[in-house]
Amino acid sequence: MINTEELEDRKEMVEACIKDGDSKKLNEIFSDMEAIDFAQIVEALEDEEIPKVMQLLNDENRTALMEESSDEMRIRLAKTLDNHALLDMFADMQKDDIVDMLGDFPTGRRKEVLNLMKADDRKIITNLLQYPEESAGGLMSTAYLALNENLTVSEGIHKIHEIGPKTEVIEIIYVTDRTHRLTGTVDLRDLLSSPGSKLIRDIMHDNVIYVTPEVDQEEVAKLVSRYDLQAIPVVSAKKQLLGIITVDDVIDVIIQEHDEDMLQMAGVSSEESLKTSLGQSIRFRLPWLLVNLATAFLASFTVKAFESTINKVVALSAIMTIVSGMGGNAGTQTMSVLVRELSHNKITFAEAMKGFFKEILLGIINGAANGLVTGVIVWLIYGNFYLGVIVFIAMIGNMIVAGVFGFLVPVVLDKIHADPAVASSIFVTTATDVLGFFIFLGLARLTLPLLLGA
Repeated sequence: MINTEELEDRKEMVEACIKDGDSKKLNEIFSDMEAIDFAQIVEALEDEEIPKVMQLLNDENRTALMEESSDEMRIRLAKTLDNHALLDMFADMQKDDIVDMLGDFPTGRRKEVLNLMKADDRKIITNLLQYPEESAGGLMSTAYLALNENLTVSEGIHKIHEIGPKTEVIEIIYVTDRTHRLTGTVDLRDLLSSPGSKLIRDIMHDNVIYVTPEVDQEEVAKLVSRYDLQAIPVVSAKKQLLGIITVDDVIDVIIQEHDEDMLQMAGVSSEESLKTSLGQSIRFRLPWLLVNLATAFLASFTVKAFESTINKVVALSAIMTIVSGMGGNAGTQTMSVLVRELSHNKITFAEAMKGFFKEILLGIINGAANGLVTGVIVWLIYGNFYLGVIVFIAMIGNMIVAGVFGFLVPVVLDKIHADPAVASSIFVTTATDVLGFFIFLGLARLTLPLLLGA
């Protein structure tokens, strides 16, 4: 992996090759780098430079660049090629990468390219395009290695010599019956070390972890991680082998899902990037900002309801933000733990209740600790013992609120089959602000004679 400074140096070299039209030098630069690093350089180039790069690269490097580029970048690269040049490139690409590309193409061009394909390839690609992009079917590759269970080891090895170069993974070999149903797997090592006359079904492992095409990509990632798989097969309802999902695709899914969760927790669309147009960014962000504005008014109205109390004890206006702010921080902590837990596992009712009561107890303890420190400081600054006591009690109350809502918001979203990361922080912060102000200012109003008499 090269660092940022080296990447910038290489970018200047690439730009010089483009300017001079030096195909030989550009291909040498590509060969000295990882394809994904070169793709990062190309992504930073100006639009008018992209066609020149594609013209100067040889067929092998052009295909490697296309495979390692982001979805958005692939579209930019594809625009520089006609349909026949694209088909030539597809001949050296895996079917799942081709599907990823065509899925992002405008409908018209996608049909043009499909119509030019050979009938067998067109059938495979069309079938794969029918699956949702974020499903197991949308991720799977048809370049797998499968052997009939009734073959001998010698026949199986001969078959691998024939079809092995066209597959993505050969360490794990899938075993099927005569109806193409998945019946097991066999390790390449076991195959090579077994007697040639032995049947494959006698050395296969029949306990196979598999998924159906409709399974969400997050569930696929969990299974691959849990069982430490190099690839996971995708089967039909009748358990017929349709394709495999390799670990490199699963890693991409994990990164993608993590990025989506981080953005959605802040109310930002996962589709947005630095290159998103101004109009799209407004469309993605403005609705959540308006929701946030509405919740801010709720907090403001709560404060306004205690306006007369604040006017009598001005110190309340300076202290109440401490109580609400600490509640917001605590709520975010709880919410983050829950979102992570829900992304890995389904939580049972017993686990939920145990975690819920733990968060309440945690709120009491953390609230008491923080409230004691804050209360003492407030007492020393304002010389008002009762104000310090109110801060102490309000801090405990708002920390409990933070634990309750930080726990319930993600769990409720998950139960209604919504993404628990979707703007959870907005709802949790609203609860801790509104109820934090209400608890603190409500206690102040109830004890107003004590505060004024101190």
